Amino acid sequence: MMAREQQDLVLDPGTEGHPPTSVTAKAAPRASRRRWPVPLLVVVLLAQMAVAMVTTAVQQTPTIDEPVYVGTAAVYLHDHSLRYNPEHPPLGKLVVGVGVAIADPHVDRPLPDDQGVLGRQLLYRSGNDPWQLMFWARLPVIVLTLLFGLVVFAFARELVGVAGGLTALALYAFSPDVIAHGSLATLDVPAAGFLLTSVWLLWRARVRPRLYLPLAGAALGAALATKMSALAAVPVLVVLAGVSVWCAGAAGRACAESPVVRAERGRGDTVLSRRKALLRAAAGAGVLTLAAIAVVWAAYLAVDPRLRWTPQQQVPSVGGVRGLLVDLLPLPEAYRDGMRIQFGLETRPWESFLFGRVYTGSLWYYLPAALLVKTPLGMLVLWAAGAVALLAVRQLRPAAPYLLLAPAVLSAVAMQGARDFGTRYAIFVPMFLAVAAAGVLTLRWRWRFVATGALVLFVAVSSLRTFPCYLPYSNEAFGGTAKTRLRLHDSNVDWGQDLGRLADRLRERYQGERIWLVYKGSGVPSYYGIDATDPRTVPAREVRGLLVVSDSKAAKAEGRLAELIDGSRPIDEVGHSITIYRR
Repeated sequence: MMAREQQDLVLDPGTEGHPPTSVTAKAAPRASRRRWPVPLLVVVLLAQMAVAMVTTAVQQTPTIDEPVYVGTAAVYLHDHSLRYNPEHPPLGKLVVGVGVAIADPHVDRPLPDDQGVLGRQLLYRSGNDPWQLMFWARLPVIVLTLLFGLVVFAFARELVGVAGGLTALALYAFSPDVIAHGSLATLDVPAAGFLLTSVWLLWRARVRPRLYLPLAGAALGAALATKMSALAAVPVLVVLAGVSVWCAGAAGRACAESPVVRAERGRGDTVLSRRKALLRAAAGAGVLTLAAIAVVWAAYLAVDPRLRWTPQQQVPSVGGVRGLLVDLLPLPEAYRDGMRIQFGLETRPWESFLFGRVYTGSLWYYLPAALLVKTPLGMLVLWAAGAVALLAVRQLRPAAPYLLLAPAVLSAVAMQGARDFGTRYAIFVPMFLAVAAAGVLTLRWRWRFVATGALVLFVAVSSLRTFPCYLPYSNEAFGGTAKTRLRLHDSNVDWGQDLGRLADRLRERYQGERIWLVYKGSGVPSYYGIDATDPRTVPAREVRGLLVVSDSKAAKAEGRLAELIDGSRPIDEVGHSITIYRR
């Protein structure tokens, strides 16, 4: 009896051209029953992420950047013109444009010269419903964010197994930053997700380069056609393309051979083989580059097949090495002018806020500090342990350059930028490191599965506690979401997203009171029924009643506004991004 039971557990796949034996037929349902929980868990994790993002998208009013992208997408659809928002390539706005096309908003004529005015006009002055339009504009980005979750799961599963894939997906699906920015009609999450997809396909190219290299190039091109900041990762991905082709070829196999075998094959054959492998690696890098360039051109041609381009704003001249690199790029002139505009923005004296300090310029440690505040504590631990595992565990070391180099280079470049405005500039970090964190399961430690599960649960609880206000999230070590405004500003806390919630709060609790408002955002308060006056336009003695201030404005308050806040008493807050004072 015991022997028969053991026989039933053996799977006989059959031989080529012959069906499996009856033992396989008995065991297949059992294997199927063992596998079904995995797809279910994937669906559950992505479903909760979808609920979080859709709820956030429905409740938030337009953030500062969104009206520009939505207005530009509408012009793409109606006029096929590249005139607006040239500082960003068109693909991300074409993604947003899918939702805009479904909403089918009316576009007033003539079009204004200013892209910010264009967005506000489309949302508030053209007879469109801004709630409906913004939801449809955000929906394609939400769908894309969920699809990138599948990439995270697949990448980690290939490295570590099913448990690693689920761990990585859980970290991704509960990441407050990914949920916050994945629910907005902006460009940060799409660009980072396309980069991660490209790296994953390059990893797969180690086995089938002819299939996956062109796909990796297309994904890289999609990232470049969404945000120009992705250019910093191009040298890394080009090298990884060559490495993948090398590993897929005969020279890669030769590297795995013992010294005795290599000696028997002969030195001349090995040298010749390596030369051929180097040529193939260079060709692979070329395929990646050409595919990426083709996608960028295709994105511009999709907007305007004639590529008509006349700048609507002054394009700064860029000299030195930067200027030479811009001139040499084999990309459309509109793309290169957009780069020049971006370099011009980097020369401005931006004012920022970190840990209670207002400063002009940038701090190299701003992004690491902001990530430390806005990342769940359990996630930080798993990121660090996963990175160590990639470097320490032998079977994972080949994956270390794929998962660590690109985010390291992108982070270094972002840390040198002039705009200390938020962790959205490093949104690629929670994506790449979610995959890296799965490596912790390969460490030789008895309690690794229990500890990993506990940390993932901690991340989930921390993330769910901030629902539905993900944008101002901070972890428990820094006081939680309610305290983020004391340490950070702008898109970390208050990006203009809570104007609708403010209108509801004023109607519910403060009906009939005089409202004085200092709001940072692109929304129009009067549209939401907020009848308010800017307190900075009248003498301080006349400001009586409710003083409502966006937390980003309060963080950098000076002069009249600082005096008004100091003379007032905080009595309420809205969405952890707007404070209501009694004066």
